[in-house]
Amino acid sequence: MFDDQAPPAPPLAKAPALDLDGARRTIERVRARIRHDVMGRDDVIELVLVALFGDGHVLLEDYPGSGKTTLAKALGESITDAVHADIAPFRRVQFTPDLLPSDITGVMVFDTTTNDFHFRRGPVFSHVLLVDEINRTSPKVQAALLEAMAEKQVTVDNVSHRLDDLFFVVATQNPLDSVGTYPLPVAQLDRFLFKIRMEHVDRASELEVLASWGAPRSRPDDLPKVTRGAVIGARDLIRRAVHVSPKVHECLVDIAGVLRSDKRVAQGVSTRSLVQAIPALQVRALLDGRDFVTPADIEHLTVPLFRHRLAMVPGADAPERVVRDAAKGPLDTLSRSTLSR
Repeated sequence: MFDDQAPPAPPLAKAPALDLDGARRTIERVRARIRHDVMGRDDVIELVLVALFGDGHVLLEDYPGSGKTTLAKALGESITDAVHADIAPFRRVQFTPDLLPSDITGVMVFDTTTNDFHFRRGPVFSHVLLVDEINRTSPKVQAALLEAMAEKQVTVDNVSHRLDDLFFVVATQNPLDSVGTYPLPVAQLDRFLFKIRMEHVDRASELEVLASWGAPRSRPDDLPKVTRGAVIGARDLIRRAVHVSPKVHECLVDIAGVLRSDKRVAQGVSTRSLVQAIPALQVRALLDGRDFVTPADIEHLTVPLFRHRLAMVPGADAPERVVRDAAKGPLDTLSRSTLSR
């Protein structure tokens, strides 16, 4: 007599759970691919990776021809996504005075075959978006990015369209040329986790760039891409597994309080900036081989975290000096605390 029921299928093998070492390896693989294409920018690459895995965005203040496009493109091409084939790994938008918000977010298009409108996606539907010279377009176009950067969605004709969870903006502005530019409002600046100033590379790196010009630069096989899922998984794990002491929270709040009361500061940092600082500090701690945040992490990130969010009174010191002065006392207090688990 035969049993009508088929034998139960064997259970599917579960993928190995990601641990902090695996998350760090994911970050290092992305770093290695970017360093292969971008020379002499290790400090900038580290901050960009902290922002990416801390789920923030970066504003690069740079000189023309400094390698910003190469950096952003190398980052986008380091991530593969077989699930969301309709999302580009990397898109670049050159901001100009005649740009329209729909050139960024997308537009409703009438289809004559169906007699209906459908949504044509804009370049924000990508993993890594390079916004070149963000201060060369009108405030109306700049504002088109606010919702995308803060909520990872865009609204067109009263319909909200969700962006990918990996969505990451690298924006640039030129510090030397102010002709035909629109200064970024505080609300826009506050959406950026870091403002990074890119100086000229050192002599050895510049010579290396010249020596490699024109030669094929195929990547070695030991520089594989990382998956979108690995990046998202690393983000989530770092937030859960890297310890942040309440003393670290107190230090950040105290730094913000000192900045807000400083006579050189017309407008201090926002609470949003303190919230954004937590995952950035966690990523920085992991890159340093720790599972807890220390004063060294705060000291390393304080200036890129806060300097672009300050509105200074006329004739005041540079924001970098004001931020460092404000951080000294709270960091000394934090250094005397026990932070590890």
